[in-house]
Amino acid sequence: MRIKTVEAWWIKIPIEASRQHRSDFGRLTTFDTAILRIETDDGIVGWGEGKNAAGSAGSYGTLVHMLNHEVGPKLIDRDPADISAIWEMLYNGVRHETAAISGHAMPEIARRGLSVAAISAVDIALWDILGKSLGVPVWKLLGGRKADRLPAYASGGWESADRIGEQLQSYIAAGGFKSVKMRVGAMDRAPHVSASRVRAARESIGPDVDLMVDAHGTYTVAEAKRFIQMVADCDLAWFEEPVIADDKPGMAEVRAAGNVPIAAGESEATRFAFRDLAMLRAADIFQPDPAFCGGITEAMRISSLASAFNLRFAPHLWAGAPCFFSGLHLCAASPASFVIEYSLGANPMIHDLVEDTVSVKDGMIEIPDRPGLGFTINQRVLETHAQRQ
Repeated sequence: MRIKTVEAWWIKIPIEASRQHRSDFGRLTTFDTAILRIETDDGIVGWGEGKNAAGSAGSYGTLVHMLNHEVGPKLIDRDPADISAIWEMLYNGVRHETAAISGHAMPEIARRGLSVAAISAVDIALWDILGKSLGVPVWKLLGGRKADRLPAYASGGWESADRIGEQLQSYIAAGGFKSVKMRVGAMDRAPHVSASRVRAARESIGPDVDLMVDAHGTYTVAEAKRFIQMVADCDLAWFEEPVIADDKPGMAEVRAAGNVPIAAGESEATRFAFRDLAMLRAADIFQPDPAFCGGITEAMRISSLASAFNLRFAPHLWAGAPCFFSGLHLCAASPASFVIEYSLGANPMIHDLVEDTVSVKDGMIEIPDRPGLGFTINQRVLETHAQRQ
């Protein structure tokens, strides 16, 4: 079995006006991502996804061009089962042969950002191919699953203080969720505004539903510390991305300032960044995004780091279908996982891009049993919204 073709598209699906929301990066009118298709010479197709922007916003022309014209040609005629070898080849670049012989990384200068996003897309697609070629789901290749259903949390929460309770209650009713997440931070302009929204949310949902908050890295350290004190009595399950990911010592300072667990990692690439989070004691929960951190291969390594440091693993899954399904398989196989992110914002990249029904019942989501990642791409939707670069 050899890789025959590699093709990527910028997928841009409009969000209906009634379901649009405003976050710290503006109003979202489309859901965007880079989708990759790899086909082998015996007709097996694997689907991958790479991300380079916040949430579902941003431009994907450069990443798609890289996948089609720089990364793709390097994969032709390779054995798709050589997943780790291909990962290291793409990461180490011109030094990959020396790195392989020497037994340690010698990466190119451009080893973060777009480069790892492209590796992520390739890696996810290769795991999909391997599972399909062997007739087994990816979680079986990762060591087996610990359950056939896992808890999910409803991710959303942008409304003002007078409406946030109603919004979160609608999430709970939609899927029987036992935990919900809301956005705070720069979108509110001041910590006390975010705090008032959090207090309103807690009062509405009561004490028995876990409540998480996500600042998207938009607070300063001082603002995050003020906020964490203002909501000290709200029993938060976690405070996500309190400050910019580049300020790991600052994140550790925020963590030390209160008793709320800190969740972080959606903006981090590779196991090396998560090693630093662990060593600095900056986070309690690792949240790598499979479409940005380095794919399934690297996310599983990050999961092992979490387990080794007695931390928890809850990947960032505000994404398209290849990334989201990757997260299901990762959580099924990881001993450190405990909950799965489920978008309650408009997400056509999961619900429209695949022919499968993805839903939560009684707060639980099923782990796919089908070979590979376990979804079928809706070709009509793909062709309608694809923009090749």
